Amino acid sequence: MIRPAADPILQDRLDAARSQARQPLSREEVAQIVSTVVASMGGDVSQHDIKLYGELEGLARFIHNAKKEIAALQPSDIHAEHIPRATDELDAVVGATEDATNRIMDACDQLMGMAGDVTPEVSSKMMDITTGIYEACNFQDITGQRITKVVKALKHIEAKVEAMLVAFGEDVQRRHPDGPPAADTPAGGASDDDFLLHGPQLPGRAIDQDEIDRLLASFD
Repeated sequence: MIRPAADPILQDRLDAARSQARQPLSREEVAQIVSTVVASMGGDVSQHDIKLYGELEGLARFIHNAKKEIAALQPSDIHAEHIPRATDELDAVVGATEDATNRIMDACDQLMGMAGDVTPEVSSKMMDITTGIYEACNFQDITGQRITKVVKALKHIEAKVEAMLVAFGEDVQRRHPDGPPAADTPAGGASDDDFLLHGPQLPGRAIDQDEIDRLLASFD
C-alpha cells in the first residue's frame, strides 16, 4: 500500500497543485510530481505501480512531442497571417462581384428605357435579352451567400487555432517572437500572387497608377 503523504515536500507540492488546479501543469511539473510520488513509496512500490508510472511518463512525453510537432506547423502564422488574408480576399471578391452586378443591371435599365425608340420587333428582342441578363445576375446573390459561409468557416477555424495557441502556451507561440514571417515566396523573390495583375485587389495592395504610367512610358 502507498503511504499517505508521508513526505512533507510531496505534501507541499500536492497542496500547490491543488491551489493552482485551474492552471494547466507543464510536462516538467507532471513528471516531477510523479517522480516524487514514486520516490516516496519506498519499498512499497509494486509492479503495477511501476507500470502506471511508465504510462504516465509516456503520456507526458506524448504531450511534449505533440507540442513540438504543432509548433513546427507554425500555427501562429495560420492565425495571424493566412486566415485573415483569405477572409479579406473573399470579402473583396464579394464586393467586386456585387459592384459589377449593379453596373450590369444599370446598363439593362438603360437598354429597357431605349426599347421604346426602336421597332416593336427589335424592342421585343431587347426586352427578352435584358430579362435574361437580369435572371443571370442572380448568380451574385448565390455566390455571395456561399462565400459568406466560407468566411464564417474560416473565422471559426481561426478561433479554434487561437484557442489551441492559448492552451499550448509559449512553447508554441515563441517560435516567432518577432511576429509572423512574410508570406512564402519562390526562389525568384516574387510570390505567385504578384503575377495576378488583374482582378479584385485589396485596398493598399493595388498597383499604383503612377507605376503603371511609368511602365507604359518605358515602351515608347
